[in-house]
Amino acid sequence: MPGNTFGHTFRLTSWGESHGKAIGGVIDGCPSGIALCEADLQHELDRRRPGQSAVTTARQEKDRVEILSGLFEGKTTGTPLSFLIWNEDQHSEDYEKLKNIYRPQHADEVYDLKYGFRDYRGGGRASARETAIRVAGGAVAKKMFQAMGLNTRITAHTQKIQELEVRNPQLDVIEQNSVRAADLKIAQQMEQRILQLKEKGDSVGATVEVVIENCPVGLGEPVFDKIKADFAKAFMSINAVLGVEYGAGFESAQLLGSQNNTRENGIYGGITNGKPIQFRIAIKPTSSIQLDQLSEGGAKGRHDPCLAPRAVPIVEAMAWLVVADHYLRHTISKLPCA
Repeated sequence: MPGNTFGHTFRLTSWGESHGKAIGGVIDGCPSGIALCEADLQHELDRRRPGQSAVTTARQEKDRVEILSGLFEGKTTGTPLSFLIWNEDQHSEDYEKLKNIYRPQHADEVYDLKYGFRDYRGGGRASARETAIRVAGGAVAKKMFQAMGLNTRITAHTQKIQELEVRNPQLDVIEQNSVRAADLKIAQQMEQRILQLKEKGDSVGATVEVVIENCPVGLGEPVFDKIKADFAKAFMSINAVLGVEYGAGFESAQLLGSQNNTRENGIYGGITNGKPIQFRIAIKPTSSIQLDQLSEGGAKGRHDPCLAPRAVPIVEAMAWLVVADHYLRHTISKLPCA
C-alpha cells in the first residue's frame, strides 16, 4: 500500500492501524539543532485525543508519545525522527459483527475490492486513529518554525454546525469550550445540538475554518505544486473531509472582477505573499452512528457525534506540514550555486 508519506523535503510517513498494537510515524528532512521534547508533541496530541468531553468519542486513549530516534540531548540530529503511540483501549469485539458487513460511507467495501482483504476492527488503516500521527508531525513542524524565529501562526476553529455559525471569531476562546468554536455563546448552542443528536443515536457535520498568519513570503512552486494545491491535498486527505474552500471560495464564482480584485488573498499564482491565508473545510457527519442502518443494528463502536472538535488540531497540523515542507523547499531553492 503506497501513499503513506506526505511532503517532499519535510516528509511524514505514518504507520499502524486503529486496533493494532501501536501507531507511529517517521519524519525525514527535519533540520538538526531544533530543541524538541516529547512534551512538545504531547501538548498537541492532548487536544486531539479521544475521551475529552461528552461531544467526543468515549474511547479512552492517553495517546502518550514516545520519540525513538532523531533526538540527542534535547535537540534534533537531522536524522529520521521516529515516534510511536501505543493503542491501549481497543474494543475489537465491538466490530466482530462487521466482519461480513460494509458500513455506509466507510472504506470497508473499497478495501475489500482493492486488496481482497481488510482489517474490519475500527476501520484498520482507514481509521481516523491515524490522524494522531499527523498531529505529532505538525507539532514538530511548528517547533521548527519557532526555533527559526518565524512568527507564523496557524489557528483553526469550528466555524459552523448546521445553522449555528460563528461570524465574529474570537480566537482566544477556542480552547475554552468543548466544540472549539471562536464564540462562547455559539459554542454553547453547538454543544447542545451535538448532545441532542447523540442522544438520538445520530451525528452531525461541520465547517472548520483555518487562518494562517505571518506566513513567509515566496512559498509555493509553480506549476503543479502551488501551495494552495498542497493545502487542498493536505486537508482533503483528512478522514471525513469532503470539501475545501480557499478565500472567497465558491462565492467568487458569483462576483465581478472589480469586486474580487478588492479582496485580500494570501496566495497569488500559487505563491504566498505574506498576507493572511484562509481556508474553510467541510467535514461530513460521522458515518458510524447508533441508528439502525445495518442488517444487524447500528454501529456498536465508540464514535464522535461530531468530528469538528477533534478535527481542529488535525487541520492545524496538516497546515503546518505544508508550510514547513514549502519553507524548506523555498530555502533550498535560494541557495547559491557552487
